[in-house]
Amino acid sequence: MPPEPDHTPAWRNFRRMQDCACLFASLIYLGAAIHGWRVLPGPTQTKLIFLVAAPMIFMALVVLAPLVIVGLRRQIGRYVWMSFNAGFGQTPGSVISGLGLLAFAAGFIYLQIAGVAKGGRYPAGVYSGYAAGIGILYVQAALVRVLERDPEIRKKIET
Repeated sequence: MPPEPDHTPAWRNFRRMQDCACLFASLIYLGAAIHGWRVLPGPTQTKLIFLVAAPMIFMALVVLAPLVIVGLRRQIGRYVWMSFNAGFGQTPGSVISGLGLLAFAAGFIYLQIAGVAKGGRYPAGVYSGYAAGIGILYVQAALVRVLERDPEIRKKIET
């Protein structure tokens, strides 16, 4: 296997940030699901549907959509390239702000769970929405690898 090309530090940081965002969001979801499983009322089947099955369906749909719809894949690829050009994931401030947004979303999930104890609605939509967001992050991280193989972009990201 040929050695990986030498990418610019900016591209390596950007790619690393995409991977970290996926990992951070997944860990937040796992923590929220475990917390919800312990705290939310209802039978096991209800929890499995709202904390695992429905969110995974939403995540799968979001991940599969760009594979099926070529125009959507191009649009997301353009967004990823614009994010790189804007400097996302390349400075401490952008890393903190990106991960901070994910943490803010986690706080929202925890508030929704706490609201159930006060007679609020079951937070099914929050879990599915967050899982769909994680799916978008996974698509973006995959498109970073696709962009690396584009000859024009490769010229711009290699040192």
